[in-house]
Amino acid sequence: MTNPTFIRNIAIIAHVDHGKTTMVDGLLKQSNTFRDNQAEMSQELIMDSGDQEHERGITITAKQTSIFYGDYKINIIDTPGHADFSGEVERTLNMADGVLLVVDAQEGPMPQTKFVLTKALELGLKPVVVINKIDKPARRINEVEDELADLFLELATDDSQLQYPVYYAIGREAKAWKSVPDNPSEHADLTPIFDAIINDIPAPTVDQSGPLQLLVTSLTYDSFLGKYAIGRVSRGTATRGPVALIKRDGTITSSKIEKIFGYRGLNKEEITEAGAGDIVALVGVADAHIGETIADKDTPEALPTIDIEAPTISMYLGPNTSPLKGKEGEFNTSRQIGDRLRKELETNVSLRVKEDGIGFTVSGRGELHLSVLIETLRREGFEFEVGRPQVVTIEEDGITKEPVEELYIEVGSEFVGAVSQELGTRRAEMRGQETSSSGVVRMDYILPTRALIGLRNILLTATKGTVIMNSLPHGYQPLRGKLPQSRNGALIAFEAGITTPYALQAAESRGELYVGPATEVYAGMIIGLNRRQEDMEINVCKAKHLTNMRSSSSDGVVQLTPFTEFSLEQCIDFIEDDELLEVTPKSLRLRKRYLDANERKRANKQ
Repeated sequence: MTNPTFIRNIAIIAHVDHGKTTMVDGLLKQSNTFRDNQAEMSQELIMDSGDQEHERGITITAKQTSIFYGDYKINIIDTPGHADFSGEVERTLNMADGVLLVVDAQEGPMPQTKFVLTKALELGLKPVVVINKIDKPARRINEVEDELADLFLELATDDSQLQYPVYYAIGREAKAWKSVPDNPSEHADLTPIFDAIINDIPAPTVDQSGPLQLLVTSLTYDSFLGKYAIGRVSRGTATRGPVALIKRDGTITSSKIEKIFGYRGLNKEEITEAGAGDIVALVGVADAHIGETIADKDTPEALPTIDIEAPTISMYLGPNTSPLKGKEGEFNTSRQIGDRLRKELETNVSLRVKEDGIGFTVSGRGELHLSVLIETLRREGFEFEVGRPQVVTIEEDGITKEPVEELYIEVGSEFVGAVSQELGTRRAEMRGQETSSSGVVRMDYILPTRALIGLRNILLTATKGTVIMNSLPHGYQPLRGKLPQSRNGALIAFEAGITTPYALQAAESRGELYVGPATEVYAGMIIGLNRRQEDMEINVCKAKHLTNMRSSSSDGVVQLTPFTEFSLEQCIDFIEDDELLEVTPKSLRLRKRYLDANERKRANKQ
């Protein structure tokens, strides 16, 4: 495929759970990208290949695939829907000439829709709107169209972007229409979407005859061939042979393209050359990093580098220092953790890592961004400890500023008071409130990013698990004072040992427990939440001593309330500044930063 007029490069963008990946699945299947036996084997959400993506039901990394429709080659980039992974979106939109904006027919345009659409329109990409899930009983198609018109009016950078085609779809059933169908159950397929991609999305405007230019926008690894540098050929033709690699600082090094791969479905196919406008993976340029340019060796010219927005949340990540160190993890030294984080920096463009004593300060876009990294390390056999998330502040005109976020909340009317009270204590400013026709109340707040830490769990409890909340970066504002403490004190293990039912039964009266019987604990480990504001040490390892007057059978059966088991995100939300989370492949343990009670007292006096 060397003629750029028959190439279409599109990115599929949407808010989380609006049906991007399902839409890509339908396009892949209808274009007969799979053989018959593969089609039977192919599961739903084909593009979500990672373990965590399957388990969490979200897209974490942007991926590209190619399908052939008639004479046309369509390169599709599936992007994440969470604002925490917006760095993935920023680096991959450079490869596209247009975007397929998928919007839920019930929810309408949501925060991430706004964020990603802003980036796409700034790059001058041509939008095609698909209103998805029109078979929902609570669909609001006309209202969603009005909301989209308002959104485009707010974000458009020129008048031509206000003219956009709208299509209607049921992505799960691989159906689409040019107008709202009278009967959505009638037979249909995704042909209108294919026609829209070919007719409404422009072909890449590129120079085929000039010297080679390719901006590296993604990296993948293969144990057989090593590093693949992925990007769109912006000018010229990519062929095997010597090339120049232009680094971010402008330095030029010599390199060589050994193999060129094009995409067909989910597979890479080796090709002899790739023309301007096509998306390819190159092998041999081992020193390439995201944002660098691969150019002609005789006339090396750099392309503009990718601008990635700054991280907003940071946390300490260092080697495990607890008494149980080394019992469950394979890699636990500072050097091993540092090497793995440096490798992660190559592909995770919105991550920042800075050495901090024996550990590291890791900065990212949000709690979810960092928790996915922590879970990945944990599954690879690493053992480490992490601290409480902190906001990343900036200095501007001599004033320290902190990031703020726009928070959108949907909740039943009976829970509005509980939500308003909690957000009031966290210094959130309400910007708007409206009640939908179905009785759901939508609220819009501006609040500091640090006020979001731990908020989701509290609101889920306060609203009986019914709250829907989404946030979006909203710039910076001057740093204000400390927020009030969001939780009570901790119950702390007094000594090392194995927990006993007898001791836990006594501890239950003090608060909520996070460990069960026969669990190994150490002094300074958090085993529960106190009912009072202060921390309390408690012995959960003592046994009931039996005498010759009492036999073991006369003790009765101890009945314990089931203990609370936290997920990784809940653990990160729970810890305070003087606490750490010990992460191993098998366990998550909450602990105090200083395990010795006397050291804790000295630290509190300072």
